[in-house]
Amino acid sequence: MGRRDVKPLQKQSLIIAMFLFGLSLVASGQSPPPDRLGPGDHSLSLMVGGLERRYLVHVPLRSDGKSPMPVVIMLHGGGGTAETARTSTGWVVKADEAGFIVAFPEATRPDPSRPVSFLSNPPIWNDGSGRGHAGRGNVDDTGFIGSMIEDLIARFPVDEKRIYVTGFSNGASMAFRAGVELSGRIAAIAPVSGILWLKDVKPERPVPMLYIIGTLDPFNPLEGGDVKTPWGRTEKKPPIRESILAWAKMLDCTLEPRVVCDRDGVKALSYGPGKGGAVVLFYTIEGMGHAWPGGKQVLSEKIAGKGTDKLKAVDVIWDFFKGRSR
Repeated sequence: MGRRDVKPLQKQSLIIAMFLFGLSLVASGQSPPPDRLGPGDHSLSLMVGGLERRYLVHVPLRSDGKSPMPVVIMLHGGGGTAETARTSTGWVVKADEAGFIVAFPEATRPDPSRPVSFLSNPPIWNDGSGRGHAGRGNVDDTGFIGSMIEDLIARFPVDEKRIYVTGFSNGASMAFRAGVELSGRIAAIAPVSGILWLKDVKPERPVPMLYIIGTLDPFNPLEGGDVKTPWGRTEKKPPIRESILAWAKMLDCTLEPRVVCDRDGVKALSYGPGKGGAVVLFYTIEGMGHAWPGGKQVLSEKIAGKGTDKLKAVDVIWDFFKGRSR
């Protein structure tokens, strides 16, 4: 047999081996490993709880495909989408600057057969409040985020000790829930204008938290109260400080905070350190309504109040995240 006959036979053997490997996976009930993906933007989907779930990913263009990178998970607000979160927050630009992966998962909508509509078919997270179709139907959004993390690890070079979750509004409330129920996976959280709806929370490990809200937020007022939502319902919201103090207590932080920033209408209080050195940072922004600080205004000012350039959320949140690992 000549030398030139060897390579075709080797190729044929490799094809047969791969075919047999695929058959063995099918027989064992296992799925083949997902494709490894490179820098750029990707749209991916998963089956979780019998539902097809979608998420977007941006991988920094400078990624070499090998060096592990942190991951920031950004959860959109109620009625929003993964694409809305991607284009309105500034996380893609920040990911390219700082060198981390950013993922934008999407919540379920009441009628998956119809397109998203903010008013008539809004994507909503099951944040623990029992609200909306997601709460009533007990949609497994915690399971979705957990499965997405596993999928990210399988497809990209992820630093598993530096996975972070942030979110806006209903997505912020879901970030609280993820910080409790996925604490073994998540290094820190940063809710922006949301509420911790879960009671008597006991996470597996202490998760540091940074929180941001505007003093004139009409949907999550600082002092709580009855709120009329864009969907015409009236909801009773608790004071924001209850969520902050509940998280601080959970971390065994002192409940007497110290002021770490107070300028140009931006004030930050620090609670802690508590267990494992974990802290809680609580930012308020004077005059800001229901908006992502430093981002594009998604809801009209008439409905949600004013946005702000006094603070850029992606910068402050990333500065908080980057030095923390689990």
